[in-house]
Amino acid sequence: MPTTPDDDELDLIRRSGAALRAGRLSLAAGTGSYRVKASMARLAHAMGVERHQAHVTLTEITATSHRGLSFRTEVAEVRNVGINADRLARLELMVTDVEQRSRQAEAAPDEVEARLDDIEAVGPLYRPLLNALWSGIACAAFAFLNNGGVVEVAGVFVAASLGQAVRRALLHRGWNQFGVTMLAAAVACFTYLALVTALHGADVITTRHEAGYVSAVLFLIPGFALVTGALDLARLDFSAGVSRLTYALMILTSAALAVWGVSSVVGLAPVPPAPLDLPTFLLWVLRSLASFAGVLGFALMFNSPWRMAVTAASVGAVANLARLGLVDAGVAIQAAAAGAALVVGLLAAYVAPRIHVPRVTIAVPAVVIMVPGAAAYRAVFFLSEGQTVQALAYGVQAALVVVALSIGLAVARMLTDPTWGFER
Repeated sequence: MPTTPDDDELDLIRRSGAALRAGRLSLAAGTGSYRVKASMARLAHAMGVERHQAHVTLTEITATSHRGLSFRTEVAEVRNVGINADRLARLELMVTDVEQRSRQAEAAPDEVEARLDDIEAVGPLYRPLLNALWSGIACAAFAFLNNGGVVEVAGVFVAASLGQAVRRALLHRGWNQFGVTMLAAAVACFTYLALVTALHGADVITTRHEAGYVSAVLFLIPGFALVTGALDLARLDFSAGVSRLTYALMILTSAALAVWGVSSVVGLAPVPPAPLDLPTFLLWVLRSLASFAGVLGFALMFNSPWRMAVTAASVGAVANLARLGLVDAGVAIQAAAAGAALVVGLLAAYVAPRIHVPRVTIAVPAVVIMVPGAAAYRAVFFLSEGQTVQALAYGVQAALVVVALSIGLAVARMLTDPTWGFER
């Protein structure tokens, strides 16, 4: 026979629900499962829950709270997968504050719920137009780092901005993510090709500069999912890691298929452009500016506040310049990527606590500029064309670099975070 919950059970229900809501907001904001679990457990303990356990995947949370003889198991689902660095920082500050205050008195569920209401009520920091411009800046920087010239950089800026504007507008209306990804990639590619074709037809440029159109879709790289998924695997959280990496692979494939479709229609192949012929000093100055601007653009596109974004851009610029220098010196691309990611992880561990933000909000934008999105797109293109050898070459290169970036970040966490360095 069903029984009516007593006061202790009702109290546990309220405390468990508040912790689960915080976890759901964290998961929807794009952080890894290890951070979701840790935040929920810290908040639950601050409210007097004796033991809190959770199973977290990309879109689901199953959590159990124990207090005395009572326990409560709840399930939550998150359908909108996205990135909101500002919300992650606000949640981290809230959890830390509640945890510190609970040393004097146990936190009340109503207080926690009220603070979660305030956090959830905060909207995007930037309007759609600005969000699109951040995407354009990031991809334009990518275009230069991918050996693009002035025409490529300018064309990519316009195309990526328009593609991100379309993507954001449709996602906010609830359209399917994979369909939106393909449409946004097609819009960006066609916009870029239309611009350079028009300039060529007007005799403004002498060649069509078609190679830059791959850089126009790099705003679709699921950098957060790739990195947090790999870090979840490093923590032996296979259900979360596999689901995140599967999601990232599907997004990449959707965008790459759109690139292939555009290439087939216009009769192009995404062949890498030749290196730029620039004086060494000027090349490194422009590389440093592009690295800073690229990370800054991605961080702002992830809804980071300016202080957080500038910090991430500074860290990313230092690490990416070191990576490019190692590659120029003949070091293997994946080895250079691992070393650069290690630098990012160590710098993020140092600076993130000093500006009171989660280190993932610094580390992930800083390494997204190093993710070989162009190689991944070319792999799918050549696979679709039946050129298996070319596809494998680009695919293996992209996979090795992503793994190397994850290894570098994981090693940095192990060196700076005891909960990562030792199994307890």
